[in-house]
Amino acid sequence: MAESAYMYADSASSSARAQQEEKEEGVTRPTLRTERLVLEPLTVVHTEQLVELDADPEVLRFIFGRGLTRAEVVDTWMPKRTRADADARGIGYWVGHDAGGTFLGWWSLAVVDDDPDSAELGYRLRRDAWGHGYATEGARALLAHAFETVGLRRVCAETMAVNAGSRAVLEKLGLSHVGTRVEQWDDPLPDAALGEVDYEIDAAAYRAPRQS
Repeated sequence: MAESAYMYADSASSSARAQQEEKEEGVTRPTLRTERLVLEPLTVVHTEQLVELDADPEVLRFIFGRGLTRAEVVDTWMPKRTRADADARGIGYWVGHDAGGTFLGWWSLAVVDDDPDSAELGYRLRRDAWGHGYATEGARALLAHAFETVGLRRVCAETMAVNAGSRAVLEKLGLSHVGTRVEQWDDPLPDAALGEVDYEIDAAAYRAPRQS
């Protein structure tokens, strides 16, 4: 699948437009910045970028094993990514761009419905953004936001046991492997029998390295 670079000819005006659109939608999550990334709250404005990202089967290799259709992204996943109750708590999804305005993917602190003091960390990057440390850099910014600004007690994450790349990112961020489980799927992905792995980090563990 050919992928657009999503370059903005006028990044300043684009940013201003995005900020205005987000203001109109009542978004309260802050824009987060790192050395190389600008993470803006994900809204319906970003739908087309998400449709293209989710159409790549390799990007979703360890999630669905296939690309998603436009209808699946728009009707099923965009409502999950733009939950008002998440935004009201300062969590949810962010889209990431590099300094030149190129769309790289998304990062998330998703709602854990049965635990209001927790959020689930996630990230999904375009294939041409892999291998540059962006996943770790963006996720580190979300962890800081989760614990230092929102005041969460715990951040968790999950992936397939065979997803070595994602597991390496989680471990680099300081999350600990706390369990492995094998789910029953009607149409299992290759290596699903090896299970799903659960990771987490709590506020005390997050702060510990900074106190030593």
